[in-house]
Amino acid sequence: MSASQEHDAPHEGPIKTPTQLIWTVVASFVVPIAIIVLLVNYVAAGDKSGAGTAAMSEEAIAQRIQPVGVVMLKDASAVVALRTGEEVYNAQCAACHTAGLAGAPKLGDEGAWSPRVKTGYDALLTSALKGKGAMAAQGGGEFSDFEIGRAVVFMANKGGAKFDEPKAPAAAASAASAPK
Repeated sequence: MSASQEHDAPHEGPIKTPTQLIWTVVASFVVPIAIIVLLVNYVAAGDKSGAGTAAMSEEAIAQRIQPVGVVMLKDASAVVALRTGEEVYNAQCAACHTAGLAGAPKLGDEGAWSPRVKTGYDALLTSALKGKGAMAAQGGGEFSDFEIGRAVVFMANKGGAKFDEPKAPAAAASAASAPK
């Protein structure tokens, strides 16, 4: 065959009719879209958390959205039992004053308490209420000033002082003396 005859020959292909052409064009759009939809469904299905993490578990979510604080309403007229100096000491002060941590005078050590006792009850109470050195205000506790005063008297008296127990506040004293 000559070169001119090869170019003049009719083109032969797999699509012979216009109907076949339409089906081929439609399939060329529909098949890739169907494959993409199936792949997206396959990837999106199942558990989303990574290996070793429970970030999306119900417990983890509940922990992240829990309230930061709580409002507690207390009855101001309720009778409050005042703690003794020894109770306050055992609850808050003993942590440092038993072992003498951070320069705290040990309970019962008259040599360590002597210079402090000479400053007087008011100076000791002020130091206890406002904090001094490594000791936080009220030793980091949540007690009334009267209860802290009782603890100061308890510790100072164990260290050789002869301080009198502070007088109870008027409201607490009347509640404590009320008949039960």
